[in-house]
Amino acid sequence: MNIPWVEKYRPQTLDDVVGQEQIVTRLKRYVDENSMPNIMFTGSAGVGKTTCALALAKSLLGEYWQQNFLELNASDARGIDTVRNEIKSFCKLKAVGSPFRIIFLDEVDNMTKDAQQALRREMEMYTKTSSFILSCNYSSKIIDPIQSRCAIFRFAPIKAFEIIKRLKYIAQEEGIEAEETALENIVYFTQGDMRRSINILQASTTEDKKITEDAVYDVISRAKPKDVRKIINKALDKDFMGARDLLRDILIVEGISGDDLITQLYQEVTEMSTSGLLDEENFVKIMEYMSECDYRIREGANPRLQLEALISKFLLVK
Repeated sequence: MNIPWVEKYRPQTLDDVVGQEQIVTRLKRYVDENSMPNIMFTGSAGVGKTTCALALAKSLLGEYWQQNFLELNASDARGIDTVRNEIKSFCKLKAVGSPFRIIFLDEVDNMTKDAQQALRREMEMYTKTSSFILSCNYSSKIIDPIQSRCAIFRFAPIKAFEIIKRLKYIAQEEGIEAEETALENIVYFTQGDMRRSINILQASTTEDKKITEDAVYDVISRAKPKDVRKIINKALDKDFMGARDLLRDILIVEGISGDDLITQLYQEVTEMSTSGLLDEENFVKIMEYMSECDYRIREGANPRLQLEALISKFLLVK
């Protein structure tokens, strides 16, 4: 069976981790000291939290890492029974060939409050025999007593050039010819998510071992950035009918969802602001219009109607 590229090319050591240099440097210090406090990794999806946890465990626990490492996904095992049974039973056992045991809880922000309270108690009782690595997307959902017991590492989205470098490496290893524009578009749509970038790279590979710009768009089902920019420019130039026709082509002919298109409109408007093509006052007005449109679409309003109303408000911008 072919292994998904996400797992096939997952870094096995801290030295191989892409990006997050400051975090990796601090984690290496724990390896040098052969000890580790309770740790919390927080950040968006696909930025290396699980990869760093596995690499750190392998470095600290050595050849016996599998016997002394427990990984649980708190999305599935989110109740108090998991803490009382699986985690407690694992912590009670003596480490085999290693100085201590490591419990890795992924997506811990999905655990119930009662389970988090029970987890806090386990973290207190087994400090001499076990250490915890907690991973979450939103640290605000973790109770304060747990946060105060952890060294917190905040993962930032991976930089575009680092993702492109990694994608090129994978393409080379797989004997694939990848267009530069195709890789740039993958990075544009994934916004710092390495896991999603690699998945799109694999899904976009054609039978003749090539990755083209068109193949990427077929996989991600998003509008081309240049088409989204055309809609904005036509609306700002007071050409409502032209902007509306382009909008309808994207929504109906290409089948792009309203949720995705409003996100792309936001990305393009933000880029126009940062590059000086849109002044601050007008940027603020457009943001207000877009936030209202986004809210209505997510509440169940007709996406096409709301987006047409949005571009009509662009005409009010001076």
